[in-house]
Amino acid sequence: MKFGVMFFASNQNEIDEMNYEYLIDIAKFADENNFNSLWIPERHFHEFGSIFPNPPLIMAALATCTNQIMLCAGSLISPLHNTIRLSENLAIVDNLSNGRLGVSFGTGWNVNDFIFFPERYEFKKEIMYEQINDIQKLWKGKSLTLKNTYDKDVEVILYPKPIQTDLPSWVTISGNPLSYEQAGKKGLNILTHMIGQSINDLQLRIENYKNAREANGFIRDGGAITLMLHTFVADTEDTVLEHARLPFREYIRSAVKLEGLAAQGGGTISGGHKIPDEAIPPDIIEELLDITFEKYYHNASLIGTPQKCQTFINKLTQIGITEIACLVDFGISKSMIKNSLNNLNNMYYKDANNSSN
Repeated sequence: MKFGVMFFASNQNEIDEMNYEYLIDIAKFADENNFNSLWIPERHFHEFGSIFPNPPLIMAALATCTNQIMLCAGSLISPLHNTIRLSENLAIVDNLSNGRLGVSFGTGWNVNDFIFFPERYEFKKEIMYEQINDIQKLWKGKSLTLKNTYDKDVEVILYPKPIQTDLPSWVTISGNPLSYEQAGKKGLNILTHMIGQSINDLQLRIENYKNAREANGFIRDGGAITLMLHTFVADTEDTVLEHARLPFREYIRSAVKLEGLAAQGGGTISGGHKIPDEAIPPDIIEELLDITFEKYYHNASLIGTPQKCQTFINKLTQIGITEIACLVDFGISKSMIKNSLNNLNNMYYKDANNSSN
């Protein structure tokens, strides 16, 4: 199992450490301590994920202060961007990092984000796959022919030339079984989470993904399957609950506010679901936050002691997960995050040593 570090900060105003200095410090720590990847999200116009409006720009900064860790956008909402301009930005990051770039492409779900291209919202999935295809062509040195202001053909070639001959590409999937098959047919990697998915669901969908890869001429087990998990590993259960419970609840509260705004705008919430746009009573919100924490703590996170988390990691390995993207910035202090990542790193090397014996 590989481990990455994923960022997705909630309310910057409430958590003083959630800033770019914090981000760079944790990135350097992960780079120096054998983590496989850093994952940078794309968020707009809300406190939830407020410091992440531009993944390529942030990854360009991280490229100059890290040496070996892979720099991944996860998720990059490509329908919000001009394809050619996005390709150029990504090529710059690949050069600055000496070939350490990876991208998980996402359709987006928040209708309010689509003020950049309002007309794309209803066709965002089709547009995303077209963009992936075009970016991969440009990455390989092929050209695209586009029209200029006077309806004249212009042959576009990507500069600067990327370091990597192939762009490592994921698709962010929220749980739709057909999306797993579609990614498999195209030979793309997968980034997913456990919102609305159980271990059994994941196992079945991963199997379908592998079947689709094999049926379309790709190596069956060749795709990377990355699972995002909220992560806080501490020595005792008391320590875990003391430091993780309240921040996690407030993190979810911020996410619920964002999804409420999306519903009011007429769109779907994350995962493509529709919900009523009326306010949820405060007492119900508090009850839902408690239920959500208990669900994640027991069945859908790396929040726990090393022993508890190791058991869950073993289950994920068995069903085909190849990497865990550890979401760390949901409100826990920087020093505690570093302690947690150290604990996880120690578990990783313990696993590696055991597997080699």
